[in-house]
Amino acid sequence: MSGKDFDVARVRADFPILHQEVRGRPLVYLDSAATTQKPQAVIDALVRYYTHDNANVHRGVHALSERSTAAYEGARERIRRFINARDTKEIIFVRGCTEAVNLVAQSFGRSKVGPGDEVLITAMEHHSNIVPWQMLCDKVGATLKMVPVDERGDLRLEQLDALLTERTRILAVTHVSNALGTVNPVKEIVKRAHAKGVPVLLDGAQALQHFRVDVQDLDCDFYALSGHKAFGPTGIGVLYGKASVLESMPPWQGGGDMILTVTMEKTVYNRLPYRFEAGTPDISGAVGLAAALDYIDSVGLDAIAAHDRDLLEYGAQALEAIPGLKLLGRGRERSGVLSFIMEDVHAHDVGTILDREGVAIRAGHHCAQPLLSCFGVAATVRASLAMYNTREDIDALVRGLHKVREVFA
Repeated sequence: MSGKDFDVARVRADFPILHQEVRGRPLVYLDSAATTQKPQAVIDALVRYYTHDNANVHRGVHALSERSTAAYEGARERIRRFINARDTKEIIFVRGCTEAVNLVAQSFGRSKVGPGDEVLITAMEHHSNIVPWQMLCDKVGATLKMVPVDERGDLRLEQLDALLTERTRILAVTHVSNALGTVNPVKEIVKRAHAKGVPVLLDGAQALQHFRVDVQDLDCDFYALSGHKAFGPTGIGVLYGKASVLESMPPWQGGGDMILTVTMEKTVYNRLPYRFEAGTPDISGAVGLAAALDYIDSVGLDAIAAHDRDLLEYGAQALEAIPGLKLLGRGRERSGVLSFIMEDVHAHDVGTILDREGVAIRAGHHCAQPLLSCFGVAATVRASLAMYNTREDIDALVRGLHKVREVFA
């Protein structure tokens, strides 16, 4: 399906939050990189779970616990199919991408990274894929290295092979930049890292809602994803890890369900995936995320990707026609984000005026300060797109930006 054939009106009808006014104007929601809105199907799944099935999982023999466990483990299988993992034991439920990266840094990192070793990331990373590695390196005496970006917002991959040394213990890289929308050639990056014997973690927070992700095809060792950025609930995410790698990692949290037996002398840890899921999980979040993936499939990822490309091209052309506006990030491949600055107007002022027009955008550093510093700016205005956005949303953004120009003329 092409972008023009995409039935965006039908999609928008499924998102109840979009049908409201803000400041007396119809809501134009352009902040989906921060969090996506939720279709009625996800809301219904959460209500249905709490209305009929709510109980703790794995421990109970009564009917509610059995149904809750079936829903929770069914969600694990749903996610496995969606990203094409080999086995459900490779699907670890976490709170989001941030917790997924921290899990790998604290478990894999503590056991594999030591004094004099190196961790390689990129200048494009969200803080959640920088700070955990800084903390690890500070603790164990390792060195954090970074692949730079060029003036277009692409990684300088000509430097990658030199940065992958015999001391590199892991490479962590974003699939899609949350600040620029750059889509990195992660399959190539994984291949080149593996040629040097280096495992790879991919941060997929901004990828799953825009296009198809196949972890077996990518051959990554870890893939982190966030539910609330893929039309699911907040507080739920997934760490995919190759079973062979996960088996070699110690638990990072202790508690119920991650054990087989406990005595005062010794604890025997549970098998995968439960070894990394201490305590009562976010059961309803997993159920809601499964419903979100069902919804994405009902619309069609190929259709969503085509719609995204159409909006991105239309938006870039419309914004470039505004005097004094500069788009940041014109990488070879992009998805979902239009990031820009306006001459002599602070990003927060732009955001405030747009809010008065009913247009919701994000203004700031987007938890990507090292990346923005590469462009010599402290903040940008970010309009981020999802399947429910329209060309009319872009037109409303443009009208709002002309209002900004009038205020600061």
